[in-house]
Amino acid sequence: MDGSLIRRAAVPRGGRERDIGLGLLVTGGAVLASALVSARYSPSPVHGRIRRDYERLEKPPFNPPDPVFAIWGPLYALLTLSGLRIWTAPRSPARERALGHWFGIQVLNALWLWLGFGERRLGAATVEAVVTVANAAAYVEAARRVDPPAGWMAAPYAAWVGFAALLSEELWRRNR
Repeated sequence: MDGSLIRRAAVPRGGRERDIGLGLLVTGGAVLASALVSARYSPSPVHGRIRRDYERLEKPPFNPPDPVFAIWGPLYALLTLSGLRIWTAPRSPARERALGHWFGIQVLNALWLWLGFGERRLGAATVEAVVTVANAAAYVEAARRVDPPAGWMAAPYAAWVGFAALLSEELWRRNR
C-alpha cells in the first residue's frame, strides 16, 4: 500500500505524521482489548452458559439474527481509524476531550457485555447502555470539532449502540 495513502487516512491536515506508529499501537491495542473482553462475555456458541442464558431470554421482534452482529468488525475498524486520526491531530484541549470520549468508548463496550451477560444484570446493562450512547454521541461531536472525518467514522458506531441500548432495555423489560 502506498505510504502517502496511509498518511492521508491516518493523519488529519496539520497532524503529526511521526505519531502514526504509536497511535496505531495505542488505538489498535485499546480496540483489540475492548473487543477481546466483549468477546469473552458475548452470547456466542463458544460460551456455553452465556449462550444458554441468552437463548432463554424473551426477545423483542426486532432482535437481529446472530449474523448481524458481525457488524462489530467494521465498527471496530472505523473506531480504530477514527481514534488514530484524533491521536495524530494537533494537540489541543478539543483533541484531549475527544480522546477522553474515545477511550471511554473502549471501556464501555466491554462493560456492557460483562454486565448483561457475564453478570446477568440486564438492568445495570441497560443503564450502562444509555451512558454508552451519551458518550458515543459526545465523541462524535468532539471528534467532529477536531477532525470532521474522524467524527463521521464514529457515527455508525453511535447509531449501532443506540439500537443496542433499545434492545438492552427491551431485554430487561421482558425478562425481569
